[in-house]
Amino acid sequence: MNLRARGVRIGALGALLSTFLLTGQTSATATPAPVPATTAATAGWTAADVGDICWTDLPSQAHDTLDLIARGGPYPYPQDGGTFHNREGLLPPQPTGYYAEYTVETPGSSTRGARRIVTGEEYEEDYYTADHYASFDLVDHSC
Repeated sequence: MNLRARGVRIGALGALLSTFLLTGQTSATATPAPVPATTAATAGWTAADVGDICWTDLPSQAHDTLDLIARGGPYPYPQDGGTFHNREGLLPPQPTGYYAEYTVETPGSSTRGARRIVTGEEYEEDYYTADHYASFDLVDHSC
């Protein structure tokens, strides 16, 4: 079971703060994030590849999944919290390990179904797909 929780994904500012809290020092220069190699799946990415969906328009099961992510689990499937590799190239290109995927229960389905939440490392960077990665909507948490 993967226990990757939203609180663990702290980003560059959190890493700098953590370094300061642990050592009392910060570096005057930051190490740049690795730039992913351009691949066929990410070379032509544009913002138009991702739609948007209001948080209130998500199915109730997606809210349940987001709540589980916020709590750090436990997740119903062993794949939940695993790396999402963005092979489809529909999300912004990022290094491997940046995105994680979680199952959104589908009522009446005997399998995991097609619905997922994919999270990025940024705060509230959550994407919803109802069609098993054929399309994504960025969740707007403000509505």
